[in-house]
Amino acid sequence: MNLKSQESRKIAPELDPLRIGMGWEIDDLAKAQIYIGSTFGDSHPGSAHLDSLVEIARKEIYDRGGFGSRYYYTDMCDGQSQGTDGINYSLVSREMIANMIEIQASALQFDSAIFVASCDKGAPGSLMGMLRVDLPGVFLPGGVMAAGPEMLTLEQLGMYSAQYERREITEDRLNWAKHNACPSCGACSFIGTATTMQIMAEALGLALPGSAVLPAIGDDIKKYAQMAGARAFEIAGDESMRPSNILTKKSFENAILIHAAISGSTNAMMHLPAIAHELGIEIDGDDFDRIHRKVNFLLNIRPAGRWPAELFYYAGGLPVVMKECYDLLNLDEMTITGKTIRENLKDLERYGYFEKCQDLLDKFNEKFKLNIKKEDIIFPYYKPISVGGSVAVLKGNLAPEGAVIKHTACPKEMFVAELIARPFDSEEECLKAVLNKEIKKGEAVFIRHEGPVGSGMPEMFYTSEAISSDKDLGASIALITDGRFSGASTGPVIGHVSPEAAKGGPIGLVEEGDIIEINIPERRLNIIGINRQKCSKEEVEKTLEKRRKNYISKDPKYKRGAIKILMEHSVSPMKGAYLEFDD
Repeated sequence: MNLKSQESRKIAPELDPLRIGMGWEIDDLAKAQIYIGSTFGDSHPGSAHLDSLVEIARKEIYDRGGFGSRYYYTDMCDGQSQGTDGINYSLVSREMIANMIEIQASALQFDSAIFVASCDKGAPGSLMGMLRVDLPGVFLPGGVMAAGPEMLTLEQLGMYSAQYERREITEDRLNWAKHNACPSCGACSFIGTATTMQIMAEALGLALPGSAVLPAIGDDIKKYAQMAGARAFEIAGDESMRPSNILTKKSFENAILIHAAISGSTNAMMHLPAIAHELGIEIDGDDFDRIHRKVNFLLNIRPAGRWPAELFYYAGGLPVVMKECYDLLNLDEMTITGKTIRENLKDLERYGYFEKCQDLLDKFNEKFKLNIKKEDIIFPYYKPISVGGSVAVLKGNLAPEGAVIKHTACPKEMFVAELIARPFDSEEECLKAVLNKEIKKGEAVFIRHEGPVGSGMPEMFYTSEAISSDKDLGASIALITDGRFSGASTGPVIGHVSPEAAKGGPIGLVEEGDIIEINIPERRLNIIGINRQKCSKEEVEKTLEKRRKNYISKDPKYKRGAIKILMEHSVSPMKGAYLEFDD
């Protein structure tokens, strides 16, 4: 091993005694030094259990003759901060996690690394930091929680809450849902941002094959933690296993292809470009739209499908999705195993991985008296749930840089629509109008000033759930915003509208009575009329220009701190919403 960590000992005589002061043995000082970073903390179920995985990996490293040092950068929980200004800190926390990894893993010399995370910003932030420090390393996903009784999962809480506000269910029923939706540690049990990003890490080749979205409590995830420790020790000092020597543009195209097949969270459309940017690889919304158009949607997991995410692993996980997409993938891309995707799939076959998953599915069926087949969860490629991927990027005079919709979760009635605009300048105002039945069929509800520059780009989860769970509104109106959505969001919701209102985007100029055109097949999002009357393109542009001259921008909501940094330096959400500083 070529251990750079030992160079520090020659330069800094204080290093050895300071480590001995932490309880290190003298023999530990000369070992391969492995950074183990995690989002462990009492922040949410996806991070509360990660210390146990860290210790398993650390013991494996120690048993093999290395030394693992534990570092922490606890992530926040979007679910717990919903409905408060706390959600505004969500996106910027991704940047701060990456910054903490850079600080921790660069202040000392390490020979390799493990990054342990489960959830929405912890996983992409860890991957950004992993690529930034560019150590030979392994990403270890923290797994997924089990479903509750009646196969209850957390994303249904928005529906239950809206139903309670409309007095469609009792408070007792709402409390039942609250008390049973999260029965264990792990990421929430649906294909939201957390599970999507675990899958993206494996699809990129940075996590061990088969490790994404495992049950967070059980023997299998412990075995993967042990394997991650073993692999981190094996690659210590191995320059060829740096992320910069593994990942290519084709690696990211593989991940986008998998994103299409699983109907991944729309938030991945910000996270993957931001991750790629760390290596100077350019990915944007147009790449997603191009690749999604040619990929079939296969995964029958909530929120777009029927089953909880717990069943993803039992059906064979990402390796089965890859087998179904075999002819489309760049199979010769290198991974952290030191082998290609093609070779990894052959190894899994050889070692009985798929038979083990089938055995787990059989046991699940026996326990719940069901008869779910693998093909009910991950559909065969040539008998898909639908064709044309799962997200689309819409453009037009309302979104010159683009906007995002998950069409697999959108009612077919809204694929082509002309709607009357009802703009709001905050989610609170909009949600109140929806719940009070002030919104009518045929309207396009706008929430603006919620992009990265406007307020930090929070989720519009409660409003989207209030709309999609309303029998009258769910298939007759649209929600359009420069903010973003939860990975659990369903319904006719269009987000990431760029440029955002705070950057002078046309979404900030929309007025009540404007006619809005949505055309998903043709990827259009336009203002096509004023005062409920259709107009020519020239007339619309003339009106918008007049409004632009009279537009009064809002004062920044945050005048200091982390969100102010995001507001001043964030690039467009369609490019990743990462921080960019002028040279």
